[in-house]
Amino acid sequence: MPIVAHNKLPTFERLRQEGLNVLPPDRALHQDIRELHIGLLNMMPDKALAATERQFFRLVGDSNPIAQFYVHPFTLPELDRGPEARAHIDLYYDTFDQVREQGLDALIITGANVIGPSLAEQAFWKPLIDVIDWAYDNVTSTLCSCLATHAVLEFRYKQKRVPRPHKTWGVFAHQVVERTHPLVYDVNTRFDVPHSRWNDVSRAQFDAAGLHVLAQSDVGVHLATSPDGFRFIFFQGHPEYDTISLLKEYKREVIRYATGETRVYPPFVDNYFSERNKAVLNEYRWRLQSAKKTGEAAPAFPDELVMADLDNTWRDTAHAVIGNWMGLVYQLTHSDRTKPFMDGVDPNDPLCLGLTQR
Repeated sequence: MPIVAHNKLPTFERLRQEGLNVLPPDRALHQDIRELHIGLLNMMPDKALAATERQFFRLVGDSNPIAQFYVHPFTLPELDRGPEARAHIDLYYDTFDQVREQGLDALIITGANVIGPSLAEQAFWKPLIDVIDWAYDNVTSTLCSCLATHAVLEFRYKQKRVPRPHKTWGVFAHQVVERTHPLVYDVNTRFDVPHSRWNDVSRAQFDAAGLHVLAQSDVGVHLATSPDGFRFIFFQGHPEYDTISLLKEYKREVIRYATGETRVYPPFVDNYFSERNKAVLNEYRWRLQSAKKTGEAAPAFPDELVMADLDNTWRDTAHAVIGNWMGLVYQLTHSDRTKPFMDGVDPNDPLCLGLTQR
């Protein structure tokens, strides 16, 4: 079912051009189909703001339940923004006060860039906790991505993330370890997920918090739920990533090297580049380093050559998990979106899985 273009956010037109079914609001009003209102707390930095919108809008819009999806992006004013991003937010984003007043059926919280190792010292920490507290009592289910997962684990479950000696950066094979949970119904028992993070919350920490781990890999837990099984969903990876997202990150690091911001040339992203792409990128590295030695201008990065040979091995599973999530929200949420559950649903065990709230 379609995502509804309820305002003039440019992401709607971009997704329509990609082939996603985006419904004009006047047509939505004439369909006798239930609405679901999904919040997107977008904390990503300016350069990734619009791309993150598209990634999560696309996942929601491609999910299967019979509903019209209204996605409401908002952010935190404490996040540092440039003029262009601030103008975008002022034009197209709701405020948290508006979201809180109108209510949500579900909420997605993205990651964010941080300065320094401590989450609790970030300017956005207290406002983020306010959103998490409100969502816990008022939203049917909240999906936390990467840093948002680390924030909830620290704030609500007293499990602080641990820095890794090297960045976890690449596409990694995962295994479903709890196959009976409805979130992973009909999902491949083995599937890929991109990761891009310097920090980790370990399986032992998830277990100590009483959380339910559904999927993990050699680089750690990817998918888990709160003790009740549904009210909070945790991602440590980035299944929302586009095919080229890791390429863009790699290019950014190469540019940092080219401009002297860092002295270390970035390693290849794990399990992502083909042998052909590695050859292309090694050739580029040689040309760039030669140019630096002679004082010549840096050669153009070979985006097009590399993009033509990239594979996406995670999107189908991402769609399946988000589709399952949206379907469960549809079944459990109240028709009054200021109320999190239908009458008779136990908030401590909304899926009737016999789980114990800890």
